[in-house]
Amino acid sequence: MLRWISPPSLFLPALVLALLLTPLSSEADWRQRVETRMTSPPVWMERLDARLALLEAGFGGELGVYVWMLGNEGPEARYGWRDRETWYLASLIKVPVAIELMARVEAGSASLDDRLVLRQSDYVDGAGPTNWASPGSELSLRELLEPMLTVSDNTASDMLIDFLGLVSVNRQAQSLVHDPDGLGPITTLVDVRRHVYSQLHPDAFGLTGLDFIELRELESDEQRLRWFARRLGIERDSLQLPSLEEAFRAYYATGLNGGRLDAFAELLVALGEGRALGTEATAELLAILSRTSSGERRLKAGLGRDIRFAHKTGTQHRRACDAGIASHGEGSAPQRAVVVACTRGVLDVARSEQMLAAVGRAIYESGLFSDVP
Repeated sequence: MLRWISPPSLFLPALVLALLLTPLSSEADWRQRVETRMTSPPVWMERLDARLALLEAGFGGELGVYVWMLGNEGPEARYGWRDRETWYLASLIKVPVAIELMARVEAGSASLDDRLVLRQSDYVDGAGPTNWASPGSELSLRELLEPMLTVSDNTASDMLIDFLGLVSVNRQAQSLVHDPDGLGPITTLVDVRRHVYSQLHPDAFGLTGLDFIELRELESDEQRLRWFARRLGIERDSLQLPSLEEAFRAYYATGLNGGRLDAFAELLVALGEGRALGTEATAELLAILSRTSSGERRLKAGLGRDIRFAHKTGTQHRRACDAGIASHGEGSAPQRAVVVACTRGVLDVARSEQMLAAVGRAIYESGLFSDVP
C-alpha cells in the first residue's frame, strides 16, 4: 500500500535529492518521474494528519487510526496513523464471532432462534443483560448476539464462542485478511482475565468467571492482588510481578486479541462489501451494529449527525477502541468508509472516549466524505 509522507515539508527535500540522483534517459522520462513523485496526497489526508498530530501531542497517550473508503482501491482511499503497529483490540474481536455465527445461520446449520442454556460457569464480569439471567435460563442465539455487539456483553460472547468453537472463530477472522499475522489469536473473554493474572502466577488458569466477578468488585488493584494470592493459597510477595499494571503490560505483549488496525479494517471492508456474508446476513449484522449503544461518546460523537455508524467498541486497562462502517448520503449508493481507531496509555476511560470523539470530528472535518469522489 502506498503510504503518504507527512507532513508535506518532509516530502520535498527527499524528492529533490531523489531527482538529483536519478539517471535521466530523456527529457520526457524526467518529466514523467517528476510528475509521479510530485503527486500529493488528497487534501483530506493532509488535514487529518495535522489534526491527529495535534491531538496526540496533547493526549498523554498514543492514537491509532485507519480509514478506508469503500468502493475505491486506490491509495488515495486509504489512510493510516500508527496502523501498522500492533494494538490490543479488546472487544472488537466480537465482530468475527458475530460473522461466524451469521455464516452458520446463512448455511442453515444454525438459527438465531436456537437456544442455549446459561450455566453457572458461563458468567463473565462486564456489562450486559445476560449476567442478570438465572442459571438454567434458555437464551436464543439472537438474545446473545444483540447484547454481545450493542452493549459488549462478555457472558453472551463467551457462550457464543463456546457454541461456535474458538478454532472456527479464529479461522473465520483469518479468512477475511490477506496477512495472517495481521490479527493475533482470539481467546474467550474469561481467558483474557486468566491470561492477565497468569502473568502474576500460572495457577490463574484455575479461576472461574465468578472469581473474576468478585475480583472486579474490589476497589483497588492492591486489594485484587491480595485476594488473588489468598485464593491461590500463596503469599502476596510471591507473585511474579509487583503490580497489575505490569501484568497487563506483559499480557498485551503476547499479541492475544490484538492486531494491526489496517488488518482489522480489512475484515470490516469484507463485511461491508458483502464478501464475508451474503446480502441478507450482511444487512442483518450491520443493522445490529448500527444499534450499538456502548460507544455513544466515542467516534460516533464526533462524526456528525449526518453520518450513520455501524460499529463495535472495545475497552480494557489503558486501552479503548471503536471501529465500524460510516455511511454518508441518502439513496442506494451512499459514501461509506471503514474507520478503526484506538487509544492506549491513558488510564481514564472518559479521557480516552473524549479523544476518540475528537478523532471522529477530525475525520469528519477533514473533508473525507466531500473530497473523495
